[in-house]
Amino acid sequence: MPVKNDLRKRRRRRAARSASRRSEARTAAVKPSAYCQWKGTFDRAVAAVLLVPSLPIIAGLIVLVRLTSRGPAIYRQTRVGKDGKEFCMYKIRTMRHDAEMASGAVWTRPRDNRITLVGRALRKLHLDEFPQLFNVLRGEMSLVGPRPERPEFVHVLADVIPGYRRRLAVRPGITGLAQINLPPDTDLASVRRKVVLDVEYIETANLLLDLRMTLCTAARLLGLPGLHAMRLFRLERDVVVEAGGNGIALAPETLVRLERLGNVAAAELASALRRDAAAAATDGDGADRDHRANGNGKAGRHAADGRNGQAARELSLAKPR
Repeated sequence: MPVKNDLRKRRRRRAARSASRRSEARTAAVKPSAYCQWKGTFDRAVAAVLLVPSLPIIAGLIVLVRLTSRGPAIYRQTRVGKDGKEFCMYKIRTMRHDAEMASGAVWTRPRDNRITLVGRALRKLHLDEFPQLFNVLRGEMSLVGPRPERPEFVHVLADVIPGYRRRLAVRPGITGLAQINLPPDTDLASVRRKVVLDVEYIETANLLLDLRMTLCTAARLLGLPGLHAMRLFRLERDVVVEAGGNGIALAPETLVRLERLGNVAAAELASALRRDAAAAATDGDGADRDHRANGNGKAGRHAADGRNGQAARELSLAKPR
């Protein structure tokens, strides 16, 4: 019996490694469009022009935040930029100044009580993003591109989303195709959908597309409903990803490494994935025993292995845009 269990475990590990290799083959390095090579000059010029009317708005928001909550009005946060290089991103603070003092780096949740009353309005109108024009002037960000993520989360998502790091091939943006089309992430499937749109933008970026997305974002800030704005500028995308698999298969050693990252988000993710793996193993063993009882032991073992090889990891997450 122990020998059979060891064989079953080895087959599961081989299935996970095979799924990972197939996934890497499907997620080869992305090739940015030629426009991405020189768009930095265009971004800086436009950011300089936009800062002229934006400076009074930023100043007014700073005063408003300082009057309504304790702490600095400008929030500085480390994000991951082009080629994995970290930089300091600026935002108008929308949470309590001690929001992560006890928990460390965690994603924002729906109805998060750490968000201030003024901050909730700023987030809804995206006014808290205005200081990022300075990041564009410094060459750390672009007006349009994939949204920059925190390093604590990039390390985790890169392990569970095949090809996630492809979105780091260009400078991150204030707005982008994924941000315009999709709501804030709630699970791994939503992250995968955003990666699809990010890669589409990186490979097909051009000046006209950037102008359309910039105008679409401006129209939404002025109150035009998102769906109407997307259709007006022909930016609507329908992204469908498979509910399971797609190469998201983790070996046990990967789960252990996630737990050792030392932050709450990684520990929660690793714990949830481990529970999923245990549940799949239990279901597979039950199916294996049922098939053997019916005289179909071999078919049962293949069914169990196939089920354990699947990586339907629909983990509920909530994080800021």
